[in-house]
Amino acid sequence: MSGLLVIDNLTMEFGGLTAVNEFSLALTPGELVGLIGPNGAGKTTVFNMITGSLVPTRGKVLFDGHDITGRKAHQITARGIARTFQNIRLFNDLTVFENLMVSFHFQTKSSFLGAVFRLPRYRRETEAARSMASHLLEEVGLQELTWEKAGALAYGQQRRLEIARALATRPKLILLDEPAAGMNPRETEALMDLIQKIRRDYNLTVLLIEHDMTFVMGICERLKVLDYGITIAEGLPEEIQNNERVIQAYLGERRFA
Repeated sequence: MSGLLVIDNLTMEFGGLTAVNEFSLALTPGELVGLIGPNGAGKTTVFNMITGSLVPTRGKVLFDGHDITGRKAHQITARGIARTFQNIRLFNDLTVFENLMVSFHFQTKSSFLGAVFRLPRYRRETEAARSMASHLLEEVGLQELTWEKAGALAYGQQRRLEIARALATRPKLILLDEPAAGMNPRETEALMDLIQKIRRDYNLTVLLIEHDMTFVMGICERLKVLDYGITIAEGLPEEIQNNERVIQAYLGERRFA
């Protein structure tokens, strides 16, 4: 396999339980791919292994030609992989702008003394970060809420702020964990447009997890399906939608729309 992201036989075991078994996937630059499956299928575990939250038991993760298997999360972020989370992780007592500025800190190169004495390099980096933060808030439609507390935002707006924070790290690949969760149909449709826009404007490759099948079928170019940690299908959305094994895996879950 070759590509921007290459996952080779990734396996995660917890004691005697195999959460993900020999998962493989290759993403080429610019692709938008969905990872789906019933609750507990191992989807978020895959994300956690890619981004350094978990060290896989076996297998490899290659990104942009580099082996990042088992690297620390901040090292992987610096390589160009960003993510959002199933459970939103914002600083609720900080403003929207302040939440976004936090994401720029790992990129700054000024020393502690440079920050204390506000030396020229620190001032330049801070001004560049503030300018980029304002631009990103406009990109995700939150410019009117810049100085609102993050905890006061509507659910869909908090999701958009999470995406803006991920973009602030200047990724090549963005992983979205259930980005449409809790959204109404109007918000979901707007989110689909936003994802397509940032993908185009920032030359992003996108891998996403989502349970909303209308969303998945409407935005993803191809899909990979997990069930109990095992890949049971992969292919184009229309192929997956009519795959009997996938339909059986979703019995008891919400069926395809």
